[in-house]
Amino acid sequence: MKEKIAKKFQEQFGCEGDFFASAGRINLIGEHTDYNGGYVFPGAIDKGIIAEIKPNGTDKVRAFSVDINEYVEFGLNEEDAPSQSWARYIFGVCRETIKRGFVVKGFDTVFAGDVPLGAGLSSSAALESTFAYAVNYLFNEEKIDRFELAKIGQSTEHNYCGVKCGIMDQFASCFGKKGALIRLNCKTLEYKYFPFDPKGYKLVLIDSCVKHELASSAYNKRRASCENAAAAIRKNHPEVDFLSDAKRVWLDEVRAEIPEEDFLRAEYVIGEVQRVLDVCDALERGDYETVGEMMYQTHFGLSRLYEVSCEELDFLNKLARKCEVTGSRVMGGGFGGCTINLVKDELYDSFVKTAIEQFTAKFGHAPKVYDVVISDGARKL
Repeated sequence: MKEKIAKKFQEQFGCEGDFFASAGRINLIGEHTDYNGGYVFPGAIDKGIIAEIKPNGTDKVRAFSVDINEYVEFGLNEEDAPSQSWARYIFGVCRETIKRGFVVKGFDTVFAGDVPLGAGLSSSAALESTFAYAVNYLFNEEKIDRFELAKIGQSTEHNYCGVKCGIMDQFASCFGKKGALIRLNCKTLEYKYFPFDPKGYKLVLIDSCVKHELASSAYNKRRASCENAAAAIRKNHPEVDFLSDAKRVWLDEVRAEIPEEDFLRAEYVIGEVQRVLDVCDALERGDYETVGEMMYQTHFGLSRLYEVSCEELDFLNKLARKCEVTGSRVMGGGFGGCTINLVKDELYDSFVKTAIEQFTAKFGHAPKVYDVVISDGARKL
């Protein structure tokens, strides 16, 4: 990928620049906990964005996307926003950096990525983090800390791309470290690295290649259910800011006062917060069997209590159990996308073969398979 970018940069701009990269991410466990003030447990992966960048001495950004085969030029003022959606990510990062009182000058860039689009691996956060890191390095002597770089990416989504995302994706892209997952407390933003180097296991994503239309309206409804349950609990326990602060017995106290649907959503979230902690303890012991069992419990909760799975994902999860896969669950918002699977090396080939054959026979199209390795996040190459 790097050679392809360098060749295009030379063709387009007749010179050489510096290379920067950042990563997509997986989230091992801790789903739908972020907006409930709970823990998430992401890691950066070995798939991401690479960009060659060189200051050009003007007040314009000249950008070429190899993957889309498109060239765009734009200025650095608010009214200069480009219309192309991919370019708005770069423009947004520049604007959010400037708004915080830091320097951005014109630059030339060519970039490409190998994060599969639409698989829930957060290619947009990888793009934002690459350019946030580069702008910090090239124009600001690295004065912006990684937390602020993650927030610059998040604000870009909110203000320039119309997506009200949490902080997890950008955080994982900025803070990712080879051989480690990061437990992030979404309420306090405290974080801690945990070793993740599963000798004898592989992490593999099976992408159903479906996305059901429910996603955004259903997401908002579930968020409202969680807030409703938290508000009911708060009447008895005023210290509960978010649902993640609540104990399971406190939820039982208000069961009669809230709709059954809200109760089930809250039951899942409170359980999931505890599962993240249990997985962290298991990793410190090197106990991957417990990690896997927690992943299955999460899938059950997302399917039955939170109801964000779908027929295709439930099928892949059941198939994983049948193939004796150590752990499997839907990853991401749900209603389509991938399952993330922790598979023993010796079972890997037969599991992948079986998943492709049986899924294709049932649903009429093959799933995609992505192996992922936990890697470094934003950096200069």
